[in-house]
Amino acid sequence: MPGKKYKNVVKELDLVGKEYLIDEALDLVPKLKTAKFNETVELHFSLGVDPKKSEQNIRGMVSLPAGTGKEVRVMVFAKGDMIQVAKDAGADYIGDEENVAKIKTGWFDFDVCIATPDMMGVVGQLGRLLGPRGLMPNPKLGTVTNDIDKTIKEMKSGRVEYRVDKFANVHVPVGKADFTKDDLRKNIYALTNAIVKARPSSAKGQYMKSCYIALTMSPSLKLNVTNLVRSAAGT
Repeated sequence: MPGKKYKNVVKELDLVGKEYLIDEALDLVPKLKTAKFNETVELHFSLGVDPKKSEQNIRGMVSLPAGTGKEVRVMVFAKGDMIQVAKDAGADYIGDEENVAKIKTGWFDFDVCIATPDMMGVVGQLGRLLGPRGLMPNPKLGTVTNDIDKTIKEMKSGRVEYRVDKFANVHVPVGKADFTKDDLRKNIYALTNAIVKARPSSAKGQYMKSCYIALTMSPSLKLNVTNLVRSAAGT
């Protein structure tokens, strides 16, 4: 059941039938807060794609200019000199024998997994454990790479993954409730542009059907997608 604060927010805002311009919605973000903690701001897209078709199973990475406001814990599978490179770049964990054994017992105290190509034989053995959690390194996402230093720093500074689910929806965090309006706007535009560019050529009809903005425990605001896409494209 929704709490008192949630119900009060719903009463105060026009949440039925209204489509907000992006600036209107960002002005209202502080009023959406219902929790005592610093809630995450999220965007939820509904896309006109068929995820059952491989070419329409949209997935990618985007760097958020203002970061995510979240500490990102990075696991790196590397060997030789690359181990020190990973440590110097800020890796939280190295995929050594000890940590591989821990993962096999159900330990997943990290948010992102990066691997050098020569370590994919080791990582492949963990595929059935990492895959379902979205942690499996993937060359298409840039998480299988020899450019360890750059990739770790990008992940730490606000690089996030977007991927369509089986219902053709995409859910991505774009910051925290205490972010400035300008920082949230920059992140939202970066994400929107990335998803627009990811449109598969085989997708017909309306591509971006709807988009909502919400906090972790708040009601959502429906955005005017035409305004959102045009505003993002102008940056």
